[in-house]
Amino acid sequence: MKILLFGGTTEGRILSRRLADCGAAVTVCVASEYGAEEQGAYPGIAVLTGRKSQQEMEALLPDTDVCVDATHPYAAEASHNIRAACEKAGVRYLRLLRRPSEADGATFVADAAEAAARLRGGMGRVMLATGTKELPAFASLDASRLYPRVLPSPEGIAACEAAGVPHRNIIAMQGPFSQELNEALLRQYEIRSLVTKDGGAAGGFPEKARAARACGVELIVIRRPEETGMTMEEVMKAIMEVNAACK
Repeated sequence: MKILLFGGTTEGRILSRRLADCGAAVTVCVASEYGAEEQGAYPGIAVLTGRKSQQEMEALLPDTDVCVDATHPYAAEASHNIRAACEKAGVRYLRLLRRPSEADGATFVADAAEAAARLRGGMGRVMLATGTKELPAFASLDASRLYPRVLPSPEGIAACEAAGVPHRNIIAMQGPFSQELNEALLRQYEIRSLVTKDGGAAGGFPEKARAARACGVELIVIRRPEETGMTMEEVMKAIMEVNAACK
């Protein structure tokens, strides 16, 4: 059985290994070297690194039995292209999606631009746990207020520099983080507002939400794009219908 999995999430890595253990030939596509590092080496799994266009995705699909989209809940463009490539190739598409979270007292916004608009005019420090792609949306704010938490990679640091963020404000760490560490960072940097995405339990969202509440920090959450998907067990069940060896 041949499976193409577009990864980038913790559950995607777990699923790829479960499928390989069933004897499936699994190819995992990740967008970055960081994703490849996290995926790691595993028998029966081939890893391809680099963002793929829809046409490049289509070129990977011949002889594929099932394609699993295990990209991040906010990777809307990637998911659109994967789905379109599968439809064109006639390959079954399965979306592995984290369950959405709840956060009492949080302010939910449509996108990073709306989050920045809410913060405009304020004076407090802001921790940005949104990823580097969203940094340009906060360009209208005083960069000295911004404390981005980014991956400890040259790309992460470069994105902060391009946004004019002072080096002393850059928090380069690899998560997810415990509630205790989140609280320590919020207090250390005297943060007033935390902007994040709903990365679900696997992305450490509950720990961030609890830490913000414990520290009295305003929590601003960028909503997920609307879509439907399946849990890991539902994906496995669907694949079992094609290959009974995958249990």
